[in-house]
Amino acid sequence: MSKIVRASFFKRDPLTCARELIGTELIWDDCSGIVVEVEAYAAINDEAAHTFTRPSARSFIERNHAGAAYVYFNYGMHWMLNVLVKGAENGFVLIRALEPRQGVEQMKKRRGLDDVKRLCSGPGKLTQALGITGRDHEMDLCSDPRHCFARNAETPADVVADERIGITRSAHYPWRFTLRGSEFVSRAVKS
Repeated sequence: MSKIVRASFFKRDPLTCARELIGTELIWDDCSGIVVEVEAYAAINDEAAHTFTRPSARSFIERNHAGAAYVYFNYGMHWMLNVLVKGAENGFVLIRALEPRQGVEQMKKRRGLDDVKRLCSGPGKLTQALGITGRDHEMDLCSDPRHCFARNAETPADVVADERIGITRSAHYPWRFTLRGSEFVSRAVKS
């Protein structure tokens, strides 16, 4: 039986949260998918994190609780879903890819394609498939069963750490986590 991932889960550090989100299910209204790829971002000393250059990201951390959605528009093209981590170290976990489970037909309509492996194989693709936009910014992802992460404690995930992708600064950190062998990730893990 799956249980909602509560705020206490996100009151740790971004790396631990990112690694342990792999294998959870992201539920968004009538759609859901298994989290197969994420990236961790630290609020301090991480040049790739929004907190490094954006005062608005720092104030977001101050005014929100652990487990809040941090949704932003990237390059004027794609919404990106992150979850706030507030614990020993603050930061964010970017949700990069899902393996679609529920609402696949709705996801196909939103994305305009039939290839299930490509529906949610990137952070902008999964927000489009799930219908996530800026209106979801600051949403609590730890209490509403229609907008949350859920996990089955009996199912541990086999997680692989790799360098972050799609960024230029601090890209060398091995803070991208994927589900080993998943065909639904945005980019194959370096071997």
